[in-house]
Amino acid sequence: MQSLIGTGVALVTPFKKDFSVDVEALKRIVNFQIDNGIDYLVVLGTTAETATLSKQEKELVIQTIVEANNGRLPLVLGVGSNNTQEVIDELKTRNLSDFTAILSVSPYYNKPTQEGIYQHFKTIAEVSPLPIILYNVPGRTASNMLPSTVLRLANEFKNVVAIKEAAGDIVQAMTLIKNKPKDFLVISGDDMITLPMVLAGGAGVISVIAEGFPKEFSEMVRLGLNKRVDEAYKIHYLLADSIDMIFEQGNPAGIKEIFRSLGLSENTVRLPLVNANEDLANRLHSFVNKITNM
Repeated sequence: MQSLIGTGVALVTPFKKDFSVDVEALKRIVNFQIDNGIDYLVVLGTTAETATLSKQEKELVIQTIVEANNGRLPLVLGVGSNNTQEVIDELKTRNLSDFTAILSVSPYYNKPTQEGIYQHFKTIAEVSPLPIILYNVPGRTASNMLPSTVLRLANEFKNVVAIKEAAGDIVQAMTLIKNKPKDFLVISGDDMITLPMVLAGGAGVISVIAEGFPKEFSEMVRLGLNKRVDEAYKIHYLLADSIDMIFEQGNPAGIKEIFRSLGLSENTVRLPLVNANEDLANRLHSFVNKITNM
């Protein structure tokens, strides 16, 4: 899947101050990504606050992004649940013609065994009309999808084409890279260790910080893929503080402050999330000013 190599971004859902979906802001954000070198867009991931969107709002977000993108970049759709049947039902009923792949998170809250995780994705792989990117994010799911489970799925199902690996464990990522099938992609789901993963043989990133600094972060990944190590690390260290800051008080509160600073959208998030406090907001705005004035 060459179209999934490089930098993807997990798009936010911008809200107006009255908490309704801000369609015009979403269009601006999509164009900002495309104009600044992002390689593909991820729709309705965690960063989109998908858990708080109604069915109608999800449709509105999808429609807005598809229309704004207008076929320019590959689109990946988040289709995940801790209810396997729910994923199956969505895959069987949704029109997926605008999408290149689906991103499906390992089941959260239920804490399945490795065999349960395998059976969940086996069932999905048997019905999915699109290639599947597995998503391992133990900090949110409360269970770690082990490399042995990932590799079992990758070897048994040709439509399991990649993993977004967000355990924050470079050794686990290297185990996957070392043992994966030839064309299987190991994609970073952790902005801070994206560059080390790419240099170790990873395929790129599905990023949050890249939304705020798409030109710089996508260039870092391109340099990393071309093994231009010193140049890539210069950008990594330039942006490293902002990566820590955007996750300091929860995602996407941090990245939405950056968008507010850039004039792309309001910083509104929906409960149970809350806005970044004044101290963090000020630090993020100062960082944005520093980068934009360089």
